[in-house]
Amino acid sequence: MNPESASSYDRPRGAAGPAAPQAPATPVNLAVVGHTNVGKTSLLRTLLRDVAFGEVSHRPSTTRHVEGAALSVGGQIHLVLHDTPGMEDGIGLREYLERLAQAPAEPTLVPGHQDDPGLSPYGSTGGLGSTRLQPPVARTQRLDGPDTIAVFLRTAEASDRYEQEAKVLRQMLQADAALYVVDVRDPVLPKYRDELAVLAMAGKPLLPVLNFVLDAASQEPAWRDMLGRLGLHAAIRFDTVAPPLDGEQRLYDSLSMLLEPARPVFQRLQAELVRQARERRATAARLVAELLLDVAAVRLTVASDEDSVRASGLALHDAVRQREQRCSQALLALYAFRQGDAASRGFPSFEGVWDEDLFSTETLRQFGIKLGGGMAAGAAVGAGLDVMLAGLSLGTATLVGALAGGALQTLRDYGQRMWGRVQGERVLRVDDTVLRLVALRQLSLVRALEMRGHAAQDVIRIDDLPAVQAATSAMMDWRHDSLPPALHKARSHPEWSSLNRHENAPSAAWRQVVPPQQPERQQQVQALAMHLI
Repeated sequence: MNPESASSYDRPRGAAGPAAPQAPATPVNLAVVGHTNVGKTSLLRTLLRDVAFGEVSHRPSTTRHVEGAALSVGGQIHLVLHDTPGMEDGIGLREYLERLAQAPAEPTLVPGHQDDPGLSPYGSTGGLGSTRLQPPVARTQRLDGPDTIAVFLRTAEASDRYEQEAKVLRQMLQADAALYVVDVRDPVLPKYRDELAVLAMAGKPLLPVLNFVLDAASQEPAWRDMLGRLGLHAAIRFDTVAPPLDGEQRLYDSLSMLLEPARPVFQRLQAELVRQARERRATAARLVAELLLDVAAVRLTVASDEDSVRASGLALHDAVRQREQRCSQALLALYAFRQGDAASRGFPSFEGVWDEDLFSTETLRQFGIKLGGGMAAGAAVGAGLDVMLAGLSLGTATLVGALAGGALQTLRDYGQRMWGRVQGERVLRVDDTVLRLVALRQLSLVRALEMRGHAAQDVIRIDDLPAVQAATSAMMDWRHDSLPPALHKARSHPEWSSLNRHENAPSAAWRQVVPPQQPERQQQVQALAMHLI
């Protein structure tokens, strides 16, 4: 990614459209600095929600050049972030800068000669093609920090021994402030103190960002003590692999205190973060609701022999597994992660398929049957006599007779299902337990994605996610509570499911058919989504 690359907040995946136009804002320029291999690029990936920004590796000095990206709100750039190379020799550079600052005058650089005797007072060696210093001219006052850095950037050392540090300091002089990233797993060493002393010479606000604070090897107290001794008390905890949900909000709050004139810029960024998070969660809930409705409404009519039931059950299992996988992929895309960032060992096998309940309240309502007293109410709750007649209970046969006085079409449609029983067919669908499992797996994935930084390298194992947190974070406990009414209603509406086999397809084949935009179905999806937020 080159410095002109940009990441915009305007159109998050799943958003309805661009954000409302904002008043023109002066962009804030932030340099992201620190020692080599502490997570600077990882921080940028998480703030930008861009898993492809830069290169993240355990090898030191992965970033060798300054790379930039911008965050926009309402079509206008608000924040420009610059990823910089890691600093490697803070101790040597600090000593060199102190010598420059104490010199009575700024040195004038001239080409060296082959017989130049040796080391100059400023660290340049003589020899063919080298640089040496002419005698200084008297100066009345000592250089301050920014002037010392400006002088340093014009020396040969800035393009040789301290080339990487020079890139960092050049960006520091151009920035409004800097984020100093710390790997708190590292011991507090003198080189880090010298690094901070060098960065402070740029005269820009510096906010330490404590990375990897959740790691067992964290030495956060020691780092906070060292930073406090240097006057840096506003350090913020921000684990780039698993950032806190309010991490970005607190980061911008801290920057607002350091850059008071830029507070309106950070407030707009914060408001946009809230809007995006709300829209992502609503979209995620709808994706999971669509999945659950598809699975609840799926219905498969098969022959009643054992081999047919077993083969169709496997086909139903595979269809549910593929549908769940598509939902997982959509969630990964919504949260701007790669398709390979989550995986499953496979959907658990289930035997939770059973004959359709012809007497469910919704089924009877769908066919215009009003529940009254006596026989109809008893049939609706399965109160048929255990006397079987051609595959039907006596109570069922009585109900069929009772339907004779109703509409002919009602009798025809309802009777077709029961006639299938007489002919030895079975209607299979997915058990409530499986619905609970699907809901918990997907809600656990949503929770994991919300707590995952875009620098994370490990793969989310859906099978191993803690279902308890997902179960209790929604409006209902999916482990124990009754299933939402929308799923019970879907049982009697096979036309709502994209998983139902096309009527002309072979019995062993499944064809994904997107259901039409049916108003009642969409109402139930919306109602179900409310149980998931």
